[in-house]
Amino acid sequence: MTGPAADYVRSVGQRIAVQSGGGARAQDYTVTLLNSNVNNAFAIPGGYVYITRQLLGLLNDEAELAFVMGHEVAHVAARHGQKRQTRSALSTILAGLAGAVTGSDLVGRGAEVVAQLTTLGYSREQERQADSLGVRYLAGAAYDPLASVDALAALGAQTSLEARLQGRSGAEPSRWLSTHPASTERVSRIRAEAATMVARAGARAHNRDAFLNAIDGLPYDDDAGAGVVQGRSFRHSGLQLAFDAPQGFTLTNGEALGGTGPAGTSFELRPVSLGDAGLSGVAASRWQALGLQPRAMQPTRINGLEALVGNAQAQTRSGPVEVGLTVYRWNALTAFSLISVAPQGQGAIVAPIAGSLRRMNAQESASVRMRRIEVVRVAARDTLASLAARMAYDDNQLERLLTLNQLPPNAALKSGDRIKLVVWR
Repeated sequence: MTGPAADYVRSVGQRIAVQSGGGARAQDYTVTLLNSNVNNAFAIPGGYVYITRQLLGLLNDEAELAFVMGHEVAHVAARHGQKRQTRSALSTILAGLAGAVTGSDLVGRGAEVVAQLTTLGYSREQERQADSLGVRYLAGAAYDPLASVDALAALGAQTSLEARLQGRSGAEPSRWLSTHPASTERVSRIRAEAATMVARAGARAHNRDAFLNAIDGLPYDDDAGAGVVQGRSFRHSGLQLAFDAPQGFTLTNGEALGGTGPAGTSFELRPVSLGDAGLSGVAASRWQALGLQPRAMQPTRINGLEALVGNAQAQTRSGPVEVGLTVYRWNALTAFSLISVAPQGQGAIVAPIAGSLRRMNAQESASVRMRRIEVVRVAARDTLASLAARMAYDDNQLERLLTLNQLPPNAALKSGDRIKLVVWR
């Protein structure tokens, strides 16, 4: 991403980087804000440090950002990644990041690339070293070292919230926490090290206002350029594509648009290069990707789009399932494939999905909005409930507000305080 937020992230990251010793200069590090809705940050050898806009929006002050940056700079400074990666592998990673930087990939693909790039496989000892160095860098740059604990708390709370919203008893960590788990041992160790640094340090800056100024207006969740999920609807203004799932389905926008529904049903909508083989070739390749033999497809038109439709039976570990495949010609270069899966006898639940893909007109495309962070000042009559009602979600608004701002349920708001909301714009 480019713009004031990206410039701000770069300045903080480079300010921390010069604390890493060895004659490190700010220009030795390339610090990039990625256009991704995945909570993640990572670094690769050569001084490349990345943080996603989603993780940036979850943090609450500059010192927290500085710790995340410092931890990743530490991996570079300690040459952890170079002990794990070949030059060719690193070239592949850098190439894969291009779409996430520009936001140009189709249907959120840049975000999915970022989701998969944790991945230098650091050892536990390397992670501990990066934590310790990150805390030391905070103190050296005159930030509050205890912000390291606050950053972990923000990520841990978001992970727990997402688990509850998705009905999971065990939280799947954010991408950053999956490789940097906020275990009790880790938090206690960082807290102790930070407290020692606090006792030695003088200034303990948080620079909250500067941070909030930088992220005000930052995209949150889906980017309009990669398509926006709102409830059961998906809208992609660039492609003029609209998709509406049946009642009871939950949508997820990544490399593909996924959906899960009642009775163990699911679907996946994915862009595919049309190629010289046309729709028939796309259908054959999708059947093969499913591990099924290609079969006859019925030509039809769906909402004005040329399409092929086919069905199959398959056996899975969970029992027999009904598989549906629909491929649509979108334009001269691109097709879409829709795969639906339902337990045997439940195919009627997913049957309407094939008719959901359609083109939007120009007016409808222009009306697509996206969620953004809005920093507001608490007014005299504001309450947690009234502020939560402004959040751009249909469910769990209060819990989302508290988590975004790391507030307790009984937080006492003061007039003039600044707080983050997520709103439609």
